[in-house]
Amino acid sequence: MPSEKVHLRKEQETLLATLYCRALDSQTKNPILHDEAAEEIVRRLDYDFRKLRIQRDDVLNVVIRAKQLDQWTTDFLADHSDATVLHLGCGLDSREDRVTIPKNVRWYDLDYPEVIELRRRFYPPRDGYFLIGSSVMDPNFVDKVQTSGPVLILAEGLLMYLSEHEVKELLQRLTSHFQSGQLAFDVWSRLAVRLSKVNPPFGVTGAKGGWGIDDLRTIEQWVPRLQLVRELAWTEALENARISLGFRVVFAVVNRVHSLRRFERILLYRF
Repeated sequence: MPSEKVHLRKEQETLLATLYCRALDSQTKNPILHDEAAEEIVRRLDYDFRKLRIQRDDVLNVVIRAKQLDQWTTDFLADHSDATVLHLGCGLDSREDRVTIPKNVRWYDLDYPEVIELRRRFYPPRDGYFLIGSSVMDPNFVDKVQTSGPVLILAEGLLMYLSEHEVKELLQRLTSHFQSGQLAFDVWSRLAVRLSKVNPPFGVTGAKGGWGIDDLRTIEQWVPRLQLVRELAWTEALENARISLGFRVVFAVVNRVHSLRRFERILLYRF
């Protein structure tokens, strides 16, 4: 099978790091995510993934976060068979294949046009599944999303690349445009943003962290319609019981130290 060329820049290129983490997890004896699609895409891409210098904790971070968001997606669709799912900054993620989707659900994957062009080579549109090539800061993309019920909005590994003003504007736009639903996303602390520059995938791609948050009350002050349903440190997420004893000890320590626990969190809101 011919290799697919990759032409991505900075923050866009980081999607290859998360893709590679999912592929590496799938190759382990007891994978957390079982993302065989990621393995296949890695094989087909003409890209030197070794330069990303991915470590075991990088893999765990990505797949534990993804597994938790998969679970929240599954729970939401079990209660709302006529829902719409809007996945912002979808990259080459295969969530629409990993979860069970009722036949009346509309699923929209959105990312930069260059990313969507690449994505079409692996995930062609089909009934009920749509691709949108757009920046999340383009105010017009919401008009392309057709809804007949509540909306689940997912933003995985996205908001930390935006500025505080952009995050505030995006959250306000989404909750103003859609009548009701849930919003699930991950956030970094301000310390995590400052330290991101020493993370190898960031150094290799030239990506830079932007927005970090310590006090979650700020989000509800920005958008009073949002109500926090669940807050999890990634070290608390549902698949941690399957990690090694060494990592369980480290995670237990992290979860007891407030500044470390909020380093990266996975959040679920309703509106």
